[in-house]
Amino acid sequence: MQKSLILPAFAKVNLGLRVLSQRADGYHNLNTIFQTVSLHDTIEVSLIDGPHTVLSCNDRSLAVNESNLVICAAKALRDRFGAERGARIRLRKRIPAQAGLGGGSADAAITLLVLAKLWELNCSRDELITIGSQLGADVSFFSHGGTARATGIGEQIESLDDIEPKWLLIVKPNANISTADAYRALDERSLTSLIPETILSSSQPTADSDKIDLANLINDFEAVVFDLEPEIRRAKSALLKAGADAALLAGSGSAVFGVFDSEDAQRRAIQAIELETGWRVFPCKTVGRQEYRAAFGDIGYV
Repeated sequence: MQKSLILPAFAKVNLGLRVLSQRADGYHNLNTIFQTVSLHDTIEVSLIDGPHTVLSCNDRSLAVNESNLVICAAKALRDRFGAERGARIRLRKRIPAQAGLGGGSADAAITLLVLAKLWELNCSRDELITIGSQLGADVSFFSHGGTARATGIGEQIESLDDIEPKWLLIVKPNANISTADAYRALDERSLTSLIPETILSSSQPTADSDKIDLANLINDFEAVVFDLEPEIRRAKSALLKAGADAALLAGSGSAVFGVFDSEDAQRRAIQAIELETGWRVFPCKTVGRQEYRAAFGDIGYV
């Protein structure tokens, strides 16, 4: 019986994000393109005696109790399958929190995968995806990886052909935007806008990955997030000034990312970018579906 596993939990960016409408349940219908990137957390899980899950994390600003999605994932899996074993989970964070990069969702998805293996649960991929979707809309995507279109509230995933490899710079400024605040601002803007068409877009992003126009990416949240936190707008401008072919807000913020065609261009941008005090920069690249699944070896999603 295998007693421990170490796996990466990759971040994501959104190659376009349109907010289509507000639903009766208060959530929003989206149409977005997810893309996994090489920036990742690391999850190390070891079996322990007793039915307990113990979480530790190198980032002391993050809770390690039941408010953490990793603990929520372990509890959901235990409740669903009646698992009686325990686990010690060490989470090494590199993906910044409240950045729109899906770090918490990725951690939850990989926790489900690892614990299902170590606890020797007889569960299918679809069952893990269902459990993940109940933890958060983005969690489902991390069972696919690569390039994928998400609709509904983000939980309906359609795998697409991977885009050509790109090099990215992710910038995390000092500002933070909660997802709830970003949606609230978007809803308020749509109600008070003098522009005839609503800010909640009825247009659709391109569904075919080979037609994604990386030079003209659109994220509807930029219309409100940049006003709420001008520092985030400055981070996007810094990337474009440093030579990015395109730059965009990551999810609902607060990180932004720049797109580069080559590693040399990325390297030149790292040297040229004008950073404000406290900004963090993460060089990374896109991760295609085959590479994503290979990272999990024989226990990965198929």
